[in-house]
Amino acid sequence: MRITFLQFNIKRLQQLLALLLLMILSGCSETPSPWENIDEEGTFLIYRRQSQIGEESYSIKKEGVSIRVKSLQGENERGRISGVQAELQLGMNLSPISYFSRRIVEEDTTNIFKMELKADSVSVWEKHYDVVTHKTPDNFFPLHSTIPAGIEIMLYQYIFQQGGDLKIPTLPRGEVSMLHTGTDIASIAGKEVRLDRYVVEGINWGGRTIWVDADKNLVALVKANTQIREVIKKGYEEAMPLFIAGHATEQLDALKEYTKALQGEQSKRVALVGGDVVDGLTDATQKNMTVLVNDGKITAIGSRSTVAIPEDAKVIDVTDKTLIPGLWDMHAHSNQVQWAPAYLAGGVTTIRDNGNEIEFATSFRDGIANDSLLGPDILLAGMTDGAGAKGNGIVRATNAEEAREVVDRYFSKGYKQIKIYNSITPDVLKVLTEEAHKKGMTVTGHVPAAVGTTANAINLGMDMFSHDRAIYSALFPEKSKVQAVKDLLENQEVSTDRIQKAIDFFLENKITLDPTLNIRKILNLSEGNPLETIEPDAGRIAYELWEGKRLRKGKRPEASKKGIARYTKGAEIVGHLFRAGVPIVAGTDNFVPVFGLYLELETYNTLGGLTPFEALQTATIIPARAMGMGAETGTLEVGKQADIAILDKNPLENLSNIRTVSAVLTNGNYYQSNPLWEAADFEPRKN
Repeated sequence: MRITFLQFNIKRLQQLLALLLLMILSGCSETPSPWENIDEEGTFLIYRRQSQIGEESYSIKKEGVSIRVKSLQGENERGRISGVQAELQLGMNLSPISYFSRRIVEEDTTNIFKMELKADSVSVWEKHYDVVTHKTPDNFFPLHSTIPAGIEIMLYQYIFQQGGDLKIPTLPRGEVSMLHTGTDIASIAGKEVRLDRYVVEGINWGGRTIWVDADKNLVALVKANTQIREVIKKGYEEAMPLFIAGHATEQLDALKEYTKALQGEQSKRVALVGGDVVDGLTDATQKNMTVLVNDGKITAIGSRSTVAIPEDAKVIDVTDKTLIPGLWDMHAHSNQVQWAPAYLAGGVTTIRDNGNEIEFATSFRDGIANDSLLGPDILLAGMTDGAGAKGNGIVRATNAEEAREVVDRYFSKGYKQIKIYNSITPDVLKVLTEEAHKKGMTVTGHVPAAVGTTANAINLGMDMFSHDRAIYSALFPEKSKVQAVKDLLENQEVSTDRIQKAIDFFLENKITLDPTLNIRKILNLSEGNPLETIEPDAGRIAYELWEGKRLRKGKRPEASKKGIARYTKGAEIVGHLFRAGVPIVAGTDNFVPVFGLYLELETYNTLGGLTPFEALQTATIIPARAMGMGAETGTLEVGKQADIAILDKNPLENLSNIRTVSAVLTNGNYYQSNPLWEAADFEPRKN
């Protein structure tokens, strides 16, 4: 192709303008940049629940009048192999010029994030979103919640260069801040190394804890959202216990701040006056009632005209509101303290954490139980898995001796259950269940691959099961769990005889099930359908958490159609099980606090045929009984704990009214919901 003189000069002019822009952004001056000779390479090790799942290699190099940062990240997370490639270009003063991040798994090269700077504007692309163009801020940094550590290095260097004590605007939205919280001494290869600890907010939901060395370079971070991850620079991995403990400390300090800001002065005696009561015992509403609470327990429930209110009681007018038992989430993974205000805001007063890091989980539980910090009561199930890359977390049991040690460890720390994951072998499962039962613990979780079927797992001693897969396996006991799930996906026909035999088997063995159908609804969204399609409160989710949930690729239409048919059939079967007396408990798994629970209950109602009252029971009295606490909580009765959710509308009239929680009473403390939502960075509920 011939290039005309005019075309050549236009192209040359564009090159000169681009070079000029780089020189301006690089802050050209006579003072040499400290990055003038940068040529660095390194590796970060990536852990999930303290078990290494991958690595990230990065390089930082000067190219002309700019700095180029490259990152390549690979993970094998429970057998799911994925990768991310990212590249950041900066001026010599560390001001951003361009950035992109994309997935590189098999044929999926989905763009996660892209930013380009022009003369007076900056354009940002996010996965599944249109491009957004902004006027270029004076200072900013491109940011998304899954930013690689190699790129994150430069974010902190940029902040330190700006002064280190200010909030930096981020694109496409928000701002990031760093707060120095302490200095730790790590033992690295026999030498003491001083590391500065910071809490960083504005990247993931809540804060992440990071450590930098004497040159302000990132060496470790611990973050959450819906799972805890540790990212540690190679060479510093022996200091992991220090990083784990430091992050737990920072999280509990954050919970103390929430408590100080939100709990306020509380009264030992409380009178909830004028509300309607749904006590959880019968499918009825008691109108215009008074509920008296003394020291966290219900002392009276009666009509407004017959209950005498003590003079020293704090009177709370709940006229036209509905009081129900506090809700339970029986499949939580509350990996950070921001779940505490969010759960209470939505009326959830008890959760079973179904697998978490021991150090954080026990400190979170104990802070609420022993130190009166804000949050739901937490019951713990200890994650346990077998050997191999598909294993989950660091606690593994590969033989009888290790199985006994695992049970002893969890029991000594006050765990109520052992949580079984996929790689446990049959012989080890038998020892785990036997040892747990000796100590008064129960065993819940998955049907391990080597165990094969739900029937086998029950015969080996399991008491409870998570997810709908265990139900499908019980319907087809002659097949492996994997094949049973596949068959149900391909053909949703299940005979009434199979359903009845599964019911009889579950009842005979006193099995409790938490199906987590809300996850199926989310995972089977079709391409192009946003989360709002199934979750009406999606827009209220804290943005950094929402980003990861909202920006889903979705399934192709045919796969989505099959998935929807499967969970629709699954919900129908759950309805049969419930009505036959099999204990069904509502749980969410790893979506978002509260909204996943609402979605679970609504699914039982709309697809499973449960009445609103029956659906509420799966999140109140049934889980309380399953955990041996039915005499203490789960219904509104005199003598029970005052775990009470206060709603603007009655859920017995329409189950979706469960979303109208406006206040909660638990552990003797009364909270209004909207301040709790705002503390958790969720949008408050509009009346």
